[in-house]
Amino acid sequence: MREIIQNSRIEKALKQAENYSVDQVREIIKKALLRKGLSLEEVAVLLSVKEPGLAVEIKSAAKKLKESIYGNRIVIFAPLYITNECINDCLYCGFRRSNTELERKTLTLEQLKKETELLLKMGQKRILLVCGEHPKYANADFISEAVKAVYEVKDEKGSSIRRINVNVAPLEVEDFKKIKETGIGTYQMFQETYHEETYKKMHPTGPKSDYNKRLTAFEKAFEAGIDDLGAGVLFGLYDYKYETLALISHCEYLEEKIGVGPHTISIPRIEPALNAPAANTVPYPIEDEEFMKLVAIIRLAVPYTGIILSTRETPEMRAKLLHLGVSQVSAGSKTDPGGYEDDLKDKHDHSQQFAVGDFRTLDEVIRELAQNGFIPSFCTSCYRLGRTGIDFMAITKPGLIQQFCQPNALVTFKEYLLDYASEETRKVGENLIKYELEKISNEQAREKTREMLRKIEDGKRDLYC
Repeated sequence: MREIIQNSRIEKALKQAENYSVDQVREIIKKALLRKGLSLEEVAVLLSVKEPGLAVEIKSAAKKLKESIYGNRIVIFAPLYITNECINDCLYCGFRRSNTELERKTLTLEQLKKETELLLKMGQKRILLVCGEHPKYANADFISEAVKAVYEVKDEKGSSIRRINVNVAPLEVEDFKKIKETGIGTYQMFQETYHEETYKKMHPTGPKSDYNKRLTAFEKAFEAGIDDLGAGVLFGLYDYKYETLALISHCEYLEEKIGVGPHTISIPRIEPALNAPAANTVPYPIEDEEFMKLVAIIRLAVPYTGIILSTRETPEMRAKLLHLGVSQVSAGSKTDPGGYEDDLKDKHDHSQQFAVGDFRTLDEVIRELAQNGFIPSFCTSCYRLGRTGIDFMAITKPGLIQQFCQPNALVTFKEYLLDYASEETRKVGENLIKYELEKISNEQAREKTREMLRKIEDGKRDLYC
């Protein structure tokens, strides 16, 4: 049976990649632009590149590849924390059990609905439900009730959250089935670090200390019917070259074992957190230039995936990474239970999971995206029309997904502009929509998009194709 993480292969690849040639690097870049993905060995070569000029070629290729698949749309979402109770003692997390200074909170369903109302008033349509690991406060029944409660909420405009993804601890198959039945989208779970020795060090106690249970969680979720899976590494816990190759090994394994690679890959770097030693003294810090190259390489290696960037990074870094393959960003985020209501009351306490680097409002993020030529998208059409799992891969790998992404992005953006945007953002956005409409080369698709936009102007909502 194939190892999930092929350590001997990773070590060999890193060693051989030290002797790369410029021609070899350029051949790998050429292959990546065919949207076929890259092998672990080819990724190792790109990670070894030291010449600034070659690094620029890698980054340029990532930008070109991302645009060939997803165009210039950027999906927007926000995290929604329901509890920071946790029985693990992860050395990098503010929620860790031994952090006695953390103010512990678990939202009631009414409080959760209030948080959802506030997110809807901002204009959010997609959320990521997040919680610590706790048998009482974060079990499958509790998560299921939370998902149902969020979906029930409507704002004064009649809008509701259209897609809920979840980031929760590994569950058993029957528990995964429970949350699948509530209508979730992607199941997101980070291995944090693939290096087993480091993993054991960073997770000294609690159920999360079981490396293999976490590593095989996606297979259980898939068995339960959840076919959109979101992987990720917390960069900074161990050497980023190893982590990236281990991530690629995991992607290869999932494709071989279940036929579906990760729908999304998250790329968080460690940020400071209250009483979290590994977060405040990062074991393997990554310089910005190396991090940007790393993100570009992940795009080239796994072309079909949605690369997710959180508000851990500063606005300046986020702006740069958008040109290197990132396709989804969080905005206006709070990383503690009740954080959106607390912010409204200008209340701040010690209940966050980690510090954020981007404090801008959703409207500010959207305006800057539009000013830079990106289409902010709240689209949820693939999930709601069954374009998930293998079906999603089938249209994304050859680049066909863009025929849905562009129209749906424009329509959901138009809806945001009419219902929630500031006047300044609305002006910028309307100009972008006019420009992007003319770029749709297929006349039939262009007219269909125009028709949907007219219906949005006439008061229709939640249109998609």
